[in-house]
Amino acid sequence: MQKDFFYIVLLGFAGGIFLRSFFNFGIPFSLLFLFVGSTIFVFWYFKKGGDKKHEQEKILITGLLLFFMGMGMLRFDIDDFGKNNSILGNLVGEKIVATALVVDEPDVRETNTRLTIKFEDMPSIWGFNPQIEGGVGGKVIITVNHYPQFSYGDEINITGILQKPKNFNTDDDGGMEFDYVSYLAKDGIYYQMLNPTVTFISDGNGNFIKEKLFALKNSFIQQVRKLVPEPHSALLGGLVVGAKESLGKGLQEDFRKVGLIHIVVLSGYNLTIVADSIMKILVFLPSSFAMIFGALGIILFTLMTGASATIVRASIMALLVMLARLTGRTNQVTRTLFLAGFLMLLHNPKILVFDPSFQLSFMATLGLIILSPKIEKYFHFLPTKFQLRELAVATISTQIFVLPLILYMMGDFSIIAIVVNLLVLMFIPITMLFGFFTGVLAFLSTAVALPFAYISYFLLSYELKVVDIFSSLPFASIHIPYFPFWLMVFVYASYFIFLGFLSKKEKKPCF
Repeated sequence: MQKDFFYIVLLGFAGGIFLRSFFNFGIPFSLLFLFVGSTIFVFWYFKKGGDKKHEQEKILITGLLLFFMGMGMLRFDIDDFGKNNSILGNLVGEKIVATALVVDEPDVRETNTRLTIKFEDMPSIWGFNPQIEGGVGGKVIITVNHYPQFSYGDEINITGILQKPKNFNTDDDGGMEFDYVSYLAKDGIYYQMLNPTVTFISDGNGNFIKEKLFALKNSFIQQVRKLVPEPHSALLGGLVVGAKESLGKGLQEDFRKVGLIHIVVLSGYNLTIVADSIMKILVFLPSSFAMIFGALGIILFTLMTGASATIVRASIMALLVMLARLTGRTNQVTRTLFLAGFLMLLHNPKILVFDPSFQLSFMATLGLIILSPKIEKYFHFLPTKFQLRELAVATISTQIFVLPLILYMMGDFSIIAIVVNLLVLMFIPITMLFGFFTGVLAFLSTAVALPFAYISYFLLSYELKVVDIFSSLPFASIHIPYFPFWLMVFVYASYFIFLGFLSKKEKKPCF
């Protein structure tokens, strides 16, 4: 029963956040849920005991659900109030002049670069300082040309029109609207400036550790670029250090068609590869020691990439997958995954609904933990050489668990995803290894790094060619223009009911 209460608390908290993500009834409404839930709990406490235990459990569950729904809504209210309570709203539509600080790693796109900035002082309107009381607060995303280049920690002067971001359709055929406003809001970004005039003032104004980590990462990418041409170097940068460089809209669409978009950026999968590679090298050690070194590899790798919130979440997911493989205790690791998700929501409640990377990463990890062990026995016909069996099981498990979410968010169903993943994923570890050595050795000598660069280029060429061939097939991907939310919920509910039935039959709990 304690296990049931654990999931009831998490369900209530997540349910409250989910409800508040779409409906803003104000803080009093959240407090009402807390009050009603507390009242029901007090009523249960004084009435517990006797013969009607089943009815009393229902009362307790109702009280807990309402109370923690209130907690979830209140947590969202606090986050929304703290981030959106900015005087910048009074300046929307005005031409402003301000000094700002680049507070995140630049996001390099195909046609421009996006900088996340925070004003250091009160912006002026057309050169005149407005008489508004209060702090500036809030972050702004600005689009600038690729050159001159700016970095994290740069102090800059900005002149341009302050705007509020707008939602847009996900395709040219008037597909599902992407809630871009809420997507930015999850990171505390409520405003944007398109192509402002930007001048450099000084560098080195950010967090010292983050500056050094980003500098190391950028130096690594520059070394790779010297030896590996585009688009190969952009793909390699995404694989090895999570580089925010665009592959180009066309190539990204090809990766999406064949179900390989998850390898373009550093994800839980990439981090699991790092850990697995370290553990295979240290196979002569006891499994627990090898896992410790694998975990350390993930942590160091995360730090090297700049330790952004997205990558930290991916590293946690990867560590949990490792734990599940080592212990085989699926139900305990599943509860740990849900607890980790709860803590992530406690830190930033907006990622539940408005962060696709969190949603996909969580569901993919859940699939690896609870579905992989149950379907592995059906793949004994595949050889273990080159990890074919492991790759097939992992690919099918993750594809099954992320498919309803992908259909709801993007409406794309890749028919050939499993085949393409099997053809490509077996070469990703060796690609990452040679790519890593290419960048590191290039610091010492270009001549020494060149052989590793040639091998990296050959492997990347193969992977890009597979994507090119399969994405050109007319049946590569089916676009479903409308996949309603209720249907996604129904599919996931069916998954969990079926897995619960299977676990009960096998007497091996997975939750």
